[in-house]
Amino acid sequence: MFTLFGAERSGSAAIEMALTLCGAEYRLVPACSWEAGAGQDELRRLNPLMQVPTLVIPGGGVLTESAAILTHLGLAFPLSGLLAHDVLERAQQLRALAYITTNCYASIGLIDYPERWLPDADPDQLDRLVAGARRKLHSQWEVFSDVFDNPVAWHPQAPGAVEMLAVVVSQWSGARDHLQRARPGFHSSLETVDRHPVVSAVLQRHGW
Repeated sequence: MFTLFGAERSGSAAIEMALTLCGAEYRLVPACSWEAGAGQDELRRLNPLMQVPTLVIPGGGVLTESAAILTHLGLAFPLSGLLAHDVLERAQQLRALAYITTNCYASIGLIDYPERWLPDADPDQLDRLVAGARRKLHSQWEVFSDVFDNPVAWHPQAPGAVEMLAVVVSQWSGARDHLQRARPGFHSSLETVDRHPVVSAVLQRHGW
């Protein structure tokens, strides 16, 4: 059995979707760095950065970083559809997973916790940092749409790892509203992913 450490409206939602699609049994432990809870000590022991999602796989191995977790699950459950069997298609999926985690996640960290980067800044400086990071995040989603919204890398009717991570991360910091204006076609495809039964059930549990 897998053990998933996560929190409401966090990136762990994408891993819940993936585990469900794989048909894997898992135990969800509510734990994160920003809310006190019984699972905090265990999460800190497994992942000193206190990041969620953190996944303990059968046998006791620990996985962190959403792209790594989704890639592992796609390889461990090759019939799940999380990753493609075609080499060229899978290469673009891995590229897309890495893009979201290295670009969009980084901007969201600045938006949510600007004081971590500018600990001595005054409120006006922090507001300017947040505003700039939000503009950057929205432009990064535009680029994602331009690069990956194609039949090779993007499959809204049969969502896998990329689509599941995208529908979760795009919930944050006004990205969906921006995409509805700037990339309406891609926004519509995200809504198609939202309606998939596995995805929809997890989104509803997280209050999205």
